[in-house]
Amino acid sequence: MFGSRANGALREFASLPGAFCTLNLRPVSKTAGVRLKALSAGLTDVGRKRSHNEDSYLIDEELQLFVVADGMGGHAGGGTASRIAVETIDKELRGVRNSPTSPFKAETSLQDSPLPDFLRAAVEKACFEIYRAAQEDPRLAGMGTTVISLCVQHQHAMFAHVGDSRAYLVRGDLIQQISEDHSLVNEQIKAGMITPDEARHSRYKNIITRSVGFEEEVQVDVMGIMLELNDSFILCSDGLANLVEDREIREIISTSELKDAPKKLVDLANERGGDDNITVIVVRAVPA
Repeated sequence: MFGSRANGALREFASLPGAFCTLNLRPVSKTAGVRLKALSAGLTDVGRKRSHNEDSYLIDEELQLFVVADGMGGHAGGGTASRIAVETIDKELRGVRNSPTSPFKAETSLQDSPLPDFLRAAVEKACFEIYRAAQEDPRLAGMGTTVISLCVQHQHAMFAHVGDSRAYLVRGDLIQQISEDHSLVNEQIKAGMITPDEARHSRYKNIITRSVGFEEEVQVDVMGIMLELNDSFILCSDGLANLVEDREIREIISTSELKDAPKKLVDLANERGGDDNITVIVVRAVPA
């Protein structure tokens, strides 16, 4: 398709650029020995202010691969960049699925899994393909896209991330942002220059510090966590994250059927003004 709580049950963390970062989140249920798979639902919407949709998303339940990409670079460029990104990531991972050394067949610990390297490489390939397309067509010059991707394998959830599209985890009554925004306002927050609330209203909130395809190469953050039964992941563009609070995301995810959750989130963002394209995928861990 295209288209925290104060008790510390989920701890804060920072991803490590260029390295595979395993995130040690405190479990809230016992699922040892339960084989899991992911079910999902997704939706993209133009919003209330834009005339066209530059977002793309991918749901490949066969590969257990999910991607949201938020393009930039004008009407032609943004949509082209995000489409190339999701298509290339899917193609690259499908290409290695049936190889003798397929990372999808590996039975390893999370730390030793080969899949994160392939996920990173797929995003890097997408970066090259977008950059090449822009070099060949002057109308596409300067295009790029964010990418937030999730691949579920056995008991592992692995993410590759560039830009300010986000991944959240809802576990029980807890919510945690998994990805770290590659944005100017996030750098200002970390430097103590502004507060998170000020960042929400900053004129610079749409400036990102990394994108896929604007240059020939990009640094990709890769993270992984141990999966638990009934974990829910939300992958979304900033059209949702800028308008809907974390606690509101958790409430909708916790009280909605999987198939209904994306539309409820999109509708809420549109009620708040819908000033950007809005894309969301909700992924839930269930028994295989």
